[in-house]
Amino acid sequence: MAQPSKNAVTRVKICGIATLEDASIALGYGADALGFLVGLHYETPDRLTADRARYLVSELPPFVTSVLVTHLTDLADVRDLCARVGVSSVQLHGDFPIRDIPNLRSALPHLKIIKAVHSDDRESYEAAMKASYAADAILLDTRVGERIGGTGKTHDWDRSRRIREALEGFPVILAGGLGPDNVESAIERVQPFGVDVNTGVQGKPGRKDPDRVRRFIARAKQLRTEPGQRESVSLEQTG
Repeated sequence: MAQPSKNAVTRVKICGIATLEDASIALGYGADALGFLVGLHYETPDRLTADRARYLVSELPPFVTSVLVTHLTDLADVRDLCARVGVSSVQLHGDFPIRDIPNLRSALPHLKIIKAVHSDDRESYEAAMKASYAADAILLDTRVGERIGGTGKTHDWDRSRRIREALEGFPVILAGGLGPDNVESAIERVQPFGVDVNTGVQGKPGRKDPDRVRRFIARAKQLRTEPGQRESVSLEQTG
């Protein structure tokens, strides 16, 4: 696998996309990837059915990474869901067995596989090391009780930095409690390959706040943008 350059611009994933309008906003401000929540263990306003996610993914333009974010842990269920939705990547939360990742890769060779690790757990270092042998990237997130993602809570960034350093260039994505006001500090502290945000750019339930999306991406990528200044991304504005 090609290793990320130390001088590369930080990649940004906007997660919890539930409408074409929000997808357009995120892409217009420079998001590299969009996350679609399907197969969660609890209800959230941005949770999607497989058919709804498939529709949204089908409307995305070229060169956009579509990421299925799921809590499912059964290999066959995840394999079938990824194929049905048509995503280019999957983000595995919960207790999906690392031993099953090679089988998922064999079934869907095009699929990039991201394994979430809870950086606030004592076992996070060992879990990250194990996941790095099977997945294409790991995502360091925060767990709060039964919520294994989308908590809006930060974790120990120094621990995340130590994990990133130990993996020696392996793609590490930072998540958990990020927002426009702390993403620069998080990137400076951890120096991740990418950052992932959901609740930190939310507006009303199930929707994104355009200004928070703009500021988050601009600060993550160290871009200079003004309110309202974004490229037009042609997506059908129906949902």
